Amino acid sequence: MNKIDARNPRTGALDYQFTATSADEVSAIAARLALGQASWAADLDSRLAALEAWAVSMETHREELFAAVTADTGRRSVSALEVDGMVRRIRYWIEQAPALLAPPPEARSGNAANVGYLLQGVPVGLVGVISPWNFPLTLSLVDAIPALAAGCAVLLKPSEITSRFAPVLQKTIDAVPELAAVFHVVVGAGETGGAVVDNVDMLCFTGSVGTGRKVAVRCAENFIPTCLELGGKDPAIVLADADLDIAADAILRSAAGSNGQACMSLERVFVHASVCDSFVAKICERAQALQFNGPDIHSGQLPPYIFGLQADKVAAQLQDALDKGAVMHCGGMPEDVGGGAWQRPTVLTNISTDMLLMHEETFGPLIPILPFDSDEQAVAMANDSQFGLSGSVFGNEDHAITVASQLQVGAVGINDASMTALIHDVEKQSFKHSGMGPSRMGDQGLLRFLKTRAIMIQRDKPATMAVFDESLMP
Repeated sequence: MNKIDARNPRTGALDYQFTATSADEVSAIAARLALGQASWAADLDSRLAALEAWAVSMETHREELFAAVTADTGRRSVSALEVDGMVRRIRYWIEQAPALLAPPPEARSGNAANVGYLLQGVPVGLVGVISPWNFPLTLSLVDAIPALAAGCAVLLKPSEITSRFAPVLQKTIDAVPELAAVFHVVVGAGETGGAVVDNVDMLCFTGSVGTGRKVAVRCAENFIPTCLELGGKDPAIVLADADLDIAADAILRSAAGSNGQACMSLERVFVHASVCDSFVAKICERAQALQFNGPDIHSGQLPPYIFGLQADKVAAQLQDALDKGAVMHCGGMPEDVGGGAWQRPTVLTNISTDMLLMHEETFGPLIPILPFDSDEQAVAMANDSQFGLSGSVFGNEDHAITVASQLQVGAVGINDASMTALIHDVEKQSFKHSGMGPSRMGDQGLLRFLKTRAIMIQRDKPATMAVFDESLMP
């Protein structure tokens, strides 16, 4: 049996061990879920009642689930938001599903007036979900919940780095037998994940571009659709007419919240030259007032790195920038606090585009700030990236919208940051290497799990072989 050790992000200790689900076990579980999917899809009312029962089960086990997610991530308040937020998401999709799944009335073909048609949404079958470590519960269920509401079965594999919550989540599922027949959590690393891809009808993956590319190739080989939500290098543009206090507050929250371990964290900040010095002073003042959330988990604002190797990657980016001439105004290298890796928000100027932190995803609280002289220059610098997840523009609303409309990203916040973390009912897609597939937000969040079947009804005599009679050609 393959045993995997997990690290405590607050202490650095390897204090949790679990047995990976083998490929054969994944295959057997997938076959069982696929068998249950047809009856699950057949009755919408029963399905939604089971989902409501699951929401109640999650509420019943809230404290246990909250404790497990907290142990996985080293974060307390964010873990509470994850648990409570996912209960709300279950009920959101319970409310939305009936209207989205209602079949449209019969329509007439524009090509043949004598042909009517009915469109039917058919669940894709068994959906695989492979989720990352930075928001382990949220990014496991943001795809799983609407897939279940759409009538699909779901096979979930969370990151091996944060798997403490998995058995507790499975407990909430097992409390609802109808749900347990179509939803199961497996744990493990690459072998387990590969087995998930090989045994499902559709895959949702959230993670890095490099791994996402490998997943996409394997899905293509298996001839199954995939939805990829990958990395980001989100830009912020602070215009000359921006409220600098609002911009500093929002950008710091986005860049340093959860220690920058979010795909929509702002990682590049472009500030009009006329206000750049003032902005640097304001954001540094705010950053220096923040405290580590440790060793006492009940105080401070700055959590540890969940994944210790991520701290090494951020340190390498910071050292590369300093070696190439960057000026550090506050913050510094990752620190060892009680065995965990922690880092203060680190504001940098004198940035050049050859620095690693300008083109590689950081996933840590580095805040490089670059001045610009014109809107055109700001847009060009912001678009100079392989990523296109989201971004922010701060300034007079009309001016900011004009600039935002030129950014090559899927969502732009005006006078706020990381808005897609809270706004889930607005559709947006990932541009460039930040992902592919339909939106996981808005109505498409559920509709992407349906294939469309057309029932075409001939209400006149059908054509005969005479249409192929060459002698009738003029």
